[in-house]
Amino acid sequence: MTMTGAIDAATAGRPRIEVYSTLTRSKAPLVTVRPGHVGMYLCGPTVYKPSHIGHMVGPVIFDTIKRHLVFSGWTVTWVVNITDVDDKIIAESVSRGTTMRALAEEMTADYLGNLAALGVDGIDVMPKATEHIDTIIAFIEGLVAKGFAYASDGDVYFDVAKDADYGKLTNRAVDQMQGEGGSTAERKRSTADFALWKAAKPGEPSWESPWGPGRPGWHIECSAMSKAILGEHFDIHGGGLDLVFPHHENELAQSESLHGCPMATFWMHNGLMQAGSAAGKVGGRPRGGEPLDAAADAAAQAASKISKSTGAQPFTELLRRHRPEAIRLLLLSTHYRSPIHFGEEPLAESARALEAFTRVFSRYERIAGRSFHQLPRRDRRAGDLAIGAAGEEATALRARFLAAMDDDFNTAIAVATLFDFVRVVNRHIDAHTLETARSPAALETLDAMLLALRELTGVLGLFLREPRAEEGADGALVARLMELVIEIRARARAAKDFATADLIRDRLGVAGVTLEDGPAGTRWSRT
Repeated sequence: MTMTGAIDAATAGRPRIEVYSTLTRSKAPLVTVRPGHVGMYLCGPTVYKPSHIGHMVGPVIFDTIKRHLVFSGWTVTWVVNITDVDDKIIAESVSRGTTMRALAEEMTADYLGNLAALGVDGIDVMPKATEHIDTIIAFIEGLVAKGFAYASDGDVYFDVAKDADYGKLTNRAVDQMQGEGGSTAERKRSTADFALWKAAKPGEPSWESPWGPGRPGWHIECSAMSKAILGEHFDIHGGGLDLVFPHHENELAQSESLHGCPMATFWMHNGLMQAGSAAGKVGGRPRGGEPLDAAADAAAQAASKISKSTGAQPFTELLRRHRPEAIRLLLLSTHYRSPIHFGEEPLAESARALEAFTRVFSRYERIAGRSFHQLPRRDRRAGDLAIGAAGEEATALRARFLAAMDDDFNTAIAVATLFDFVRVVNRHIDAHTLETARSPAALETLDAMLLALRELTGVLGLFLREPRAEEGADGALVARLMELVIEIRARARAAKDFATADLIRDRLGVAGVTLEDGPAGTRWSRT
């Protein structure tokens, strides 16, 4: 069988999806270990402080990736781990006068609540390191038995010199690696060797092991948990660009040394959240330009990333000021491999962009007498929808959206295409004066367009439910208030009270709102 034939057989009945891997620095068709099933692992947080916006980037991106894969016919098992034993957690629990376990549980609950607010609901398994201690110890014992690891004064280290291709993920030689220093340096054969097991210090939480009481190192946790849940070789390993080295490099070395096979077929790394102004208008051309090469740009992005150490605010504070959908839209408006410029200005732009959808949803409800959110959402991909000749442009946009998502999950193009779709819907409503007339054929086309829009926004995890008024100042409440103001102005004009009508228009202009009068009524937008 030819390579093309093998790919076709492995993706039978499903579209061809190309995925970029940091390991190969190239894209390749998604061919899975188990035909039709995708095993996907994403490194989760170390839970010692409240989560911030940086912790939300990966989950939103990989939640969207899973949505598209499931929509396209794959079965997906998505694993996100919780690191609940670590130096930082121990130090924070001591400073707060609580236990490591209590602190970890509190911060995990915070993390899960924030994920739920953003619509991240596709995680299948969320293992905790402390629940897999026996698995971790067995993994380390296997490495020791094979000569890839050694014990030293209660610690156990991975011997990088025994791994011939160590450094292949980051394309670095061993002598370019910087290992742990300080009090552990004299216990290691090489400064590049890294800890698999750490001997317990007085008063620290610990577990019994063949090397004495201690706790696992950071890297071994993910290797052991991913193997236990997804197997020795799975399909996609994801994480932030700052994890390429040392975390993912060391994970890969441990797993492949023990198992003698690839750990993951695709290593996917999302760009980091950076403080800054908007990189481009949401809903215009795709933000961020071409995606960056993950390995080449890791250092530059990491240097300016948002993190706890750089004073990132708790995510719950953002949710008090901003609608979750505006945050999710912003995170998806850039290709996942590129940095995301984040701040109040980009968030405000994202909220303004959402209003284009809110307005078209309101128009549809007035015309059709039902809410956009009440429309059925097709969750399995099929051929072109029956939009009809009048909806040819919408059909073409749907195809462009799906092509973008098939090409390494390019949400930047997908989001831009959705805004083009909204403009096509508005033109259709205006061309057929559907807010004043009721052409059955034009209404049927409008219904088909909105069904397609419901389908595509669902792939991105957007507009899955009616927004609540308390979800930020730029939610549905603003749209309803504007409808009321426009109606009051229309009544003033009908009564020939042009002074009041002009006053409303002018005051709205000062507030940054533009009114456009047309045959189908008045539309508003933020300037």
